[in-house]
This record gives sequence, C-alpha cells and structure tokens, in this order.
Amino acid sequence: MSETQSYVNPLCARYAGKKMQFIFSDDHKFSTWRRLWVYLAEAQKELGLDITDEQIDQMRAHVNDIDYEVARKRESEVRHDVMAHIYEFGLKCPKAKAIIHLGATSCFVGDNTDVILMKEALELVRVRLLQTMKAVCDFACEHKALVTLAYTHFQAAQPTTLGKRACLWLQDLMMDLETLDFTLGRLKLLGCKGTTGTGASFLSLFEGDEEKVIKLEQLICEKCGFESAFEVSGQTYTRKLDYLVLSALSSIAQSAMKFATDIRLLSHMKEVDEPFEAGQVGSSAMAYKRNPMRSERICSLSRYILCDALNPAVTAGTQWMERTLDDSANRRISVPEAFLAADGVLRLYKNVISGLTVYPKVIEKHLSEELPFMLTENILMYCVKKGGDRQALHERIRLHSVAAGKAVKAEGADNDLLSRILGDPAFDLTREDIDRIISEGRISGMAEAQTERYTARVKEVLQKNADALSQEADEAISV
Repeated sequence: MSETQSYVNPLCARYAGKKMQFIFSDDHKFSTWRRLWVYLAEAQKELGLDITDEQIDQMRAHVNDIDYEVARKRESEVRHDVMAHIYEFGLKCPKAKAIIHLGATSCFVGDNTDVILMKEALELVRVRLLQTMKAVCDFACEHKALVTLAYTHFQAAQPTTLGKRACLWLQDLMMDLETLDFTLGRLKLLGCKGTTGTGASFLSLFEGDEEKVIKLEQLICEKCGFESAFEVSGQTYTRKLDYLVLSALSSIAQSAMKFATDIRLLSHMKEVDEPFEAGQVGSSAMAYKRNPMRSERICSLSRYILCDALNPAVTAGTQWMERTLDDSANRRISVPEAFLAADGVLRLYKNVISGLTVYPKVIEKHLSEELPFMLTENILMYCVKKGGDRQALHERIRLHSVAAGKAVKAEGADNDLLSRILGDPAFDLTREDIDRIISEGRISGMAEAQTERYTARVKEVLQKNADALSQEADEAISV
C-alpha cells in the first residue's frame, strides 16, 4: 500500500514565491525567537544583571541550530510551544539555560516575532508592488496614444486611450503604496512588558528601578531595528495592528482584482491576450481556447485576501481584558496566508501586464463600430457653424441613428451611420469634412496628455525607490 500524502498548502505549492515562504517558515520564526532571547539577555547584562558573555555566546552559537523533533516531543508533554522551545534551546545552551527567557512571558517571543515577520513581509510586498507599478507605468507610456473605446456600465462611451486606462490601474497601485508606507511607518514591537503589560517581573529583576525597565525595552527595540514599542499593552500588542496590516494587503488585492477583471473583459473582446506559453492548454475540452487563467487566478486569490482581512477585525474586537487565547490559532493561519496570497497576486499582476499582447486592429475595429454614434454631436456643431438649422439637423441625426442601430442589432449589419449622414444633402458634408471633425474633435479628449502627466509623477516615485526596482527579479510563474 502506497504512503498517504499529507495536505500541502496551495499557497506555497502553487502561488507564493520562495522569499515570502521563507519569511513565514518555521526556521525563520523559531530562529527569530532565539535572537529575541539573545537580545533580552544582552540588554539585561548591559543593565547590570548577572549574565556572562559566555552564556550569551553560547546562545548566539545555536540560534539556527533547532532540533524540531525534541521540541515537538516536549510540546506534546507540556502543551506549550514556547516552553518546548525554551527546553530545547536550553539543551543546546546548558550554561545559559538558567537565564533564557528571564522575566519574559510567551508573548515576548511570540508577539515580537510576529511584528518582525510582518515588517519583513510588508517590505517584500513593497518591492513586489513597486516592480508591478513600474511594469504598469511602462505599459501606459507605450500605449498612451492608442485610442480605444471607453466603457461605462460596460456600454460603449466616449473614447479614451489604452495608456490612460492603464493609469487608472496605476493610480490604484499608487494609493496602495501610500497605504503600505503608512502602515510600515506605524509598526511597533510589543516590547517586554510582562504578563499583563505592567512590567512587574522586570521591575522585580531590577529591584524596583523603573528607568532600567524602560531602558531594557528601548535596547531590545534598537537591537530588533525598531524605533519603539507600543506605549501600553496587555499581555499582547493590540490586535488592531494585524487588522491594519491585512487591510493594506486587502487594498492591494482590490486593485489587482479590478485590473484582472478588466483584462478578462478585454480578452473576451479579443483586444488583448495575457501571456500564453507555447505548450499551454486553454481547455481540456476546447483545444482552441486561450482562457485568461492568470487574470482569473488574480481575482481568485484577491477574493481570498478580501475575505481573510475580516479575521483580524473580528479577533481585535473579541479580545478580553488583557488577553485571551482565542486569537492564536486564527492568527497562525490568517496572517501568513494573507501575505502568501498577496505575494502570489503581485507576482501574477506583474507577469500579466509585462507580457500582455495588445491587438490595435481589433481595438480600431471596435472603435469604428461605435464611433459614428459618438461623432453625431460634433457633426451637429460643425454643420450649425456652417449655417445649418440645429433642430432640423438634430432630427435627421436621430432618424439616421435609429435606422443604423436597428440594422446593426436586428440584421448584424455594419454601422453605416456616417454613410447615411454623408448621403443626406441636409448635412452637405464630404468625407474630408468627417475626417476634419474627427481630428479637430479630439475624440479621446486629453487622455494622452493626462497619461504623460500622470506617468511622469509615477516615474518620480519609482526613481526614489530605485533600490527596490533593482532587487532580484521574481521567481518564474511556474503553474
């Protein structure tokens, strides 16, 4: 009988990149716990506690040397993950065993590590976001003058340019960057405040010296690369922080879903195609199909993030007094998975926009099908300026428009409205007049100029973040 395969999280197996997976890996999590124990011991020694360099050196030497089997066995006995890892670390560091976790509660390593990992993950998301913004900006600049139908209610409306439409996607991402930077700038550690956030255990260690307790927390924050800890806390940091972080990811997911939905609609109209590999299969039944599966995947993962962002909101609102433990199991899943999904979304977004194929002839065809109706107001004004009767010409346009629209819908005919108008002596127009009306009417308005102005602003932001843009490219989208 073959060995049964265990469940594997698809976010790791199919969607998220290796960098994000490492941030939330056991190796990184538990080695961060150990670094925090080292920082705590270092700071306590600096403030006068009887801790030796030998003890600290032994701890440092075993930060990454974790025996998971010993830790698992111990946890099965004591039913406490932090105590299990203190025990395992103590076996590796017998000289330091007595001072590991001195004065701390479980949340000292648990909560501080969570904030550290979220910061690292947000910084990676920021790199992904900026690289995606660069790709969208490049696309907008490339197609700034390509006139295309715009849509309201998914009904043909006044034309825009494809580059201007891309600026709508880009502006959403710019807002996401602002939200992300705001969130990163407000991350704080839990610090070391003890069981109920009063610092009582550390106050006892330092024989009532409050200044040393305050200094201890400052030193730990510095060693972790943070400016500060929360000024007040219970046993845990406020779970509203998790909500703020996942809200920033939700914001990105909203932008990505809108972009991917647009690509799915444009793919249906055959105006664009997302990347499609040489041997890729679009459908198991219909061999001719080229489904926009990557854009569909963006929508799918984004929907997951939007729903997942509700988890920390509920958790934050249901914490009792100084803490309860009903947050723990949920946070172990909801926070890492939101980041893994966001990583997958941004990798896909960049992949799609960078490899998008545009079909100008199809875009032109769709534009020409609807353009006659959109030109009628310009034609009316042009003819009135030549001395025509506005009311009489308006009625002639209405009659021709109704007839042309009926032929298109009922008979599948081409839109011949312009031919009808050209053939009506009431208008006294030539083909050259129509071309002049199109040219002077600037049917796409200021779309091209708006694209140029907005992308110039985005390029300034990208230039300020050149380091992020130069970081190693994403791993390939493998599935």
